Amino acid sequence: MNTAFFVRGHALSAAAFCVASLAVPAAEAALAVGANAPDFSADAALGGQPYRFVLADALKKGPVVLYFYPKAFTSGCTVEAHQFAEATPKFAALGATVIGMSNDDIETLKKFSVEACRNQFAVAADPGAKIIKQYDANLAVVPNMANRISYVISPQGKVLLAYAAMDPDGHVSAAMKAVEQWKASQPTKP
Repeated sequence: MNTAFFVRGHALSAAAFCVASLAVPAAEAALAVGANAPDFSADAALGGQPYRFVLADALKKGPVVLYFYPKAFTSGCTVEAHQFAEATPKFAALGATVIGMSNDDIETLKKFSVEACRNQFAVAADPGAKIIKQYDANLAVVPNMANRISYVISPQGKVLLAYAAMDPDGHVSAAMKAVEQWKASQPTKP
């Protein structure tokens, strides 16, 4: 893949973009804990199969781990996808749905959902970055590209966690802790 990114008039290869973006600190996520998470629907892929992801429908089943990442098939994004893939069964056991989102097109994400996400969770396309911007998850140096931000959203549509860090390590553990805390706060069924 020979993808180029343009930052302030300069072309960067995918590898150079990843290195350059690591040098830029992630901005704080604007959606604070307790804020209402914007509802959305988006084209998504799970195991290479396209479908329409609807946040409101997913929240009926439990919390949603919504993580934004800059670009499919780049090194940090692939590492993060592998980490979420390994953790998805545990998230599911806690009643949570995992979905990743970037401004990649759905054809790219069909492949990414199989290769990097290992058929474990869905990834959604936001090619116009509309949802990315609603969640204030856009990268400062490339506004139509997602920053690396993870949210956990309660079934009531409230933000339980907003974790922003360009390093992919830490996102899964922070999201898992938030989901575990949510689960522990739920009344037990007799």
